[in-house]
Amino acid sequence: MENPVANAASRPKGGESEKITINLGPVDLGQIDLLVQEGFYSNRTDLIRTAIRNQLALHAQVVQETVSRRALVLGLQHFSREDLEAVRAANQRLTIQVLGLASIAADVTPELALATIDSVVVLGAFHASAAVKTALASRIR
Repeated sequence: MENPVANAASRPKGGESEKITINLGPVDLGQIDLLVQEGFYSNRTDLIRTAIRNQLALHAQVVQETVSRRALVLGLQHFSREDLEAVRAANQRLTIQVLGLASIAADVTPELALATIDSVVVLGAFHASAAVKTALASRIR
């Protein structure tokens, strides 16, 4: 069965970002600060985002080939309670594979998630209630 997708009103915004933490040596950090002071970038984050986007653009073909080969959903995939209830009613189970953001609605119970989701592979961010994440822990790779 194809993975159901809920209506746009109940989906998380695709433009939301995830916070990451990186450690840099003082020389690298100093060089970043110098480029910011010289006006090349508005702040440290601007330089780091630009550098990451440049690297992703450099490897875009490899990413696309891997997404196709691994049958990943690229972008945002949201599962509502209604979606998972329909999967259960059809006596189906889901294999969630996403490059981007996968989310499960806050009103999905751990029991419903366990009954309908075989595995979760997310390269990016996975949003679900703490209870659902705990219930699916052995199925999240």
